[in-house]
Amino acid sequence: MGFIQEFKEFAVKGNVMDLAVGVIIGGAFGKIVDSVVKDLVMPLVSAIIGSPDFSNMYVVLKDPTSSITNGMALADAQTVENAVVFAYGNFITVAINFLLLAFAVFLMVKGINRLKRKEEAVAEPEAPAGPSQEELLSEIRDLLKKQQ
Repeated sequence: MGFIQEFKEFAVKGNVMDLAVGVIIGGAFGKIVDSVVKDLVMPLVSAIIGSPDFSNMYVVLKDPTSSITNGMALADAQTVENAVVFAYGNFITVAINFLLLAFAVFLMVKGINRLKRKEEAVAEPEAPAGPSQEELLSEIRDLLKKQQ
């Protein structure tokens, strides 16, 4: 089997195509969750906390030049020579993003499982029990006796 033929068989298999569709939908779903976090959740959270922008939340651990001032952007604070800046704001955003994404996936899996259970319940009624092995063997024996 040639390399190209083997690759074609691999690429066209159902699992690979399902994975490709899943990755594409997952990427789009991730963008939706990012938008929900950025545009809906973060304004509510920042209204409670009082900071309009989490990305600029940080704590200065070490500033030998004392040049970092309150309200300075994180990018500017990180450029100060020999300064140690603990930037936790972006982590908060990413953590909230992850929690929302995990919750959304949980709800989707829960809904899919509920649908599967309904399908299984409706699926196929149990087939009536057929004759036992002994009954079949007796019929065969009786048929063989009639033929003789």
